[in-house]
Amino acid sequence: MKTIKELKASGNIIFECISGSRAYGLATASSDTDIRGVYIAPKEEYYALQYVEQINNETNDVVYYELRKFIALLSKNNPNILELLNVPEDCILIKDPIFDQIKMEYFLSKQCKDTFANYAYTQIKKARGLNKKIVNPVEKKRKSVSDFCYVRTNKQSTLLTAFLAKNEISAEDCGLVKIPHMKDCYNLFYGKNMGYQGVARKNANEVCLSSVPKEEEPIALLYFNVEGYSSYCKKYVEYWSWVEKRNEERYKNNVAHGKNYDTKNMMHTFRLLHMAKEIAEQNVVNVRRSDRDYLLGIKNGDFEYDELVNKAEVLKESLGISYKHSNLIERPKLEYVNQLIFEVRNSYYKR
Repeated sequence: MKTIKELKASGNIIFECISGSRAYGLATASSDTDIRGVYIAPKEEYYALQYVEQINNETNDVVYYELRKFIALLSKNNPNILELLNVPEDCILIKDPIFDQIKMEYFLSKQCKDTFANYAYTQIKKARGLNKKIVNPVEKKRKSVSDFCYVRTNKQSTLLTAFLAKNEISAEDCGLVKIPHMKDCYNLFYGKNMGYQGVARKNANEVCLSSVPKEEEPIALLYFNVEGYSSYCKKYVEYWSWVEKRNEERYKNNVAHGKNYDTKNMMHTFRLLHMAKEIAEQNVVNVRRSDRDYLLGIKNGDFEYDELVNKAEVLKESLGISYKHSNLIERPKLEYVNQLIFEVRNSYYKR
């Protein structure tokens, strides 16, 4: 089985549910419907080379985990996986009785302090990343090597393009020669019909060197800011790749509320931190959120970015105290987990 269609036709799915915002009770009119599930690979595939541990669609809105991978992720207290053991009944689409053998108590542990908090902070980084992209957009027209070249004349540093324009010099008639022991510094020569190679070729990532007669005198010293150019190229690719892939409706919503951060990511930051605290104090993964109004307020842009980051820091610090006094196990016991995988798979194959 390699496709969702083949998996559904096989009858090997032992659990399937609606997950994400609809399970949390945080869905809005534009929310997608995420599906998560668990399957047991047929014996002939499990013991063969074609064993597949996960099947999903292109957008990862629909994902099914093979039993072994599902249990492995539970053992690591993966937030997205743990919640599948306690999704609301109205979100469960398929549940084989054999799935009931996989109990939350075998897995819920003090590891959640780190897994939930660390995942929460990846959401803050994403929110902060969008903040930078909104405030500092990158122009579509890509800069060239020449835009990172500077010349020194009369004790001053001038952008190469400005220097050439002021002196009515064509970059194609210029020649560069490296200056020994001076990194990224070059003597700049100028002369028509001298056979010079110019400052940089089109679409090049470095300056171009020329062969210059010894008797020629440079008109200036040129410095190429290689690190600045490399950093710009990376930022340019990242930004326009993000523009190409971004969810336009979500992006426009983030711009519209004027807070300049991804409110959805920030909402999930607090959902995860609140869930982590509940796990420590109540020994339960509350999927359907009782703090729905507060979380949707974050998503709607009711709070300032810095205010939320400060609150998140306080929440994260409080988790240390909550988990210190929690009666949760330190981590899942692998001997129990291994026995569980064996029993579930063996029972299934015996049918």
